[in-house]
Amino acid sequence: MAVSADVVKQLREQTGAGIMDCKAALTASDGDIDKAIEWLRKKGAASAEKKSGRATNEGVVEAYIHPGSRLGVLIEVNCETDFVAKTEAFKTLAKDLAMQVAAANPRVIKREDMPQDVVAKEMEIYRTQASNENKPASVQERIAQGKLEKFYQESVLLEQNFIKDPTRTVTQVITEVIAKIGENITVRRFVRFHLGE
Repeated sequence: MAVSADVVKQLREQTGAGIMDCKAALTASDGDIDKAIEWLRKKGAASAEKKSGRATNEGVVEAYIHPGSRLGVLIEVNCETDFVAKTEAFKTLAKDLAMQVAAANPRVIKREDMPQDVVAKEMEIYRTQASNENKPASVQERIAQGKLEKFYQESVLLEQNFIKDPTRTVTQVITEVIAKIGENITVRRFVRFHLGE
């Protein structure tokens, strides 16, 4: 199927993807823009997965100070090259991640960073809560595991719902930017200051 230049341009403006990728997506989806966007997102996720092992030694330290100056965040977001670190897409992501930390107050960046004693204590609480509900033991364990998953979704930055679009996780947002710019991106560290804490 021949794809018109106008449709390619429209898709490119909506997604920021390259011209050849837009052409391929539209061809694969018979000119349907919504299907083409989905195709690009899937392809982007796959290419982001391939880049996940690459070293990220460049980037930015972004600051966010909440109005009223009672809450502030510093976050280090890394990429592969200083060229990408200067792009608008990367800077915007770093700002969004700083705001995410300010608003959602995660404890750690990824699940593996959560101290095991904290996980064990949470599981003990959830198991006790489940046993108080007089359910069978197998159901109690599933309830406790479910509550632990919810704890991770609230406490782990990469698993939190993105504050600007709760239908996506922070990981999904980062993956989309990786697909767009073509480099691996990692969150190295963050610190959140709240007056009086």
